[in-house]
Amino acid sequence: MSMISARIERLPFARFHKHLLLMGGLGYMFDAMDAAVLAFILPVLRTAWNLSSVQIGVLGSSTYIGFLFGALLAGTLGDLIGRRAVMMSALALYCAASIVSAMVDTWPSFFAARVVAGMGTGAESAIVAPYLAEFVARRYRGSFTGALAGFFSFGFVAAALLGYFIVPAYENGWRIVLVITAVPVVMLLWWRRALPESPRWLESRGREKEAEALLDTIEAGFARQGHVLPHPVVEAVAPQGATGTLLANFAALLAGRQARITIMTWIMWLAITFSYYSFFVWIPGLLVQNGMSITKSFAYSIAIYCAQIPGYFSAAYFNERIGRQATIATYMVLGGASALGLAFAQSDQQIMAAGIFLSLFMNGTYAGVYAYTAEVFPTPVRTTGAGLASAIGRIGAIVSPILVGYLYPNFGFAGVFGVTTTVLLLGAVTVVLMGVPTRGRSLEEIAAGEVA
Repeated sequence: MSMISARIERLPFARFHKHLLLMGGLGYMFDAMDAAVLAFILPVLRTAWNLSSVQIGVLGSSTYIGFLFGALLAGTLGDLIGRRAVMMSALALYCAASIVSAMVDTWPSFFAARVVAGMGTGAESAIVAPYLAEFVARRYRGSFTGALAGFFSFGFVAAALLGYFIVPAYENGWRIVLVITAVPVVMLLWWRRALPESPRWLESRGREKEAEALLDTIEAGFARQGHVLPHPVVEAVAPQGATGTLLANFAALLAGRQARITIMTWIMWLAITFSYYSFFVWIPGLLVQNGMSITKSFAYSIAIYCAQIPGYFSAAYFNERIGRQATIATYMVLGGASALGLAFAQSDQQIMAAGIFLSLFMNGTYAGVYAYTAEVFPTPVRTTGAGLASAIGRIGAIVSPILVGYLYPNFGFAGVFGVTTTVLLLGAVTVVLMGVPTRGRSLEEIAAGEVA
């Protein structure tokens, strides 16, 4: 560990970190609002523009296509040009594209704008957690990053309220909602202008003087608030491999023991994202086909969205209590059990209860996944690794509705739930067996253990 990292590790959780949490979390909230509100907009556009089912399906995939490319680009660029620059650019891109999507009058134009907006949100979601985790000491990094992901839940709840109360209330309600989700981002960009670049990244690029000057400023702020910082303790760790170019960064992800960690994150992201979208895209419709109309009700939808809040924040708590691997695996298994409960539900009350638990555990898994992904890659390739894992996970979001659409007519509920719960269990086992412990370890210690 360098002196730069040692100085970061001695910082207590204070106003500085709360500011980071709020600035990063608000970005995640608006990301979630943008993605979730599309479900309420598409039925309106189908009627207004006389769209076919295929065209609606294409529009529904637009955000996820953008997510994939945005996450991949953000990850690679974050290690090459800096975390902060990518984060600010991603947020500005989303804001502009979302406003454009509110103004168009044809579905191809709407599709193009939503893909670009999805690139912005995908880039934002991939870059923020690894960027801000580099400012946080080991003793509360898991809770911090899990809570950061928890802001997604507020965005989903807000999207549901906008979708139910604004979209149907006005002739151009869908346009109003898209503007509502985009305009506050301008203020967020203004607030974020003061966020610093990551000192750990600056050091990894040979810019030690800039990193030291930045930490001097941060520590001066702590001193003004009355915090007495202990002497930094530099720990010996193995040096990291050669990086610095696009090809070298990708090669580093698959070199030596790091390859196992990288592949683990791919499987982890695929498992949770595939299962999540299998459950939440198809389950309501499948239950309706079986006469369970409650899944179309406002009460059911709001309960499902609100259950995300305790899901994310309980997992953020357990990240530090039992570790990231145990949290992810436990929530995956409990999510699968909740899905089975939903499959065998016989009454509206049982559907409501199982749906709430499914939402709680499946979303809670993401609090562990985001925290863990931000930790298991060395600093020079951290955002490349996180972005690539997130991008691969988006493939699961694209593939799962198609696969479930094939499974249900041929194998029924048993086939759908059998495949999705099996994928979840495989993901949990992979995290436990192929992952590495990160609780209570500095980012440098984790990286040194992986590449030694």
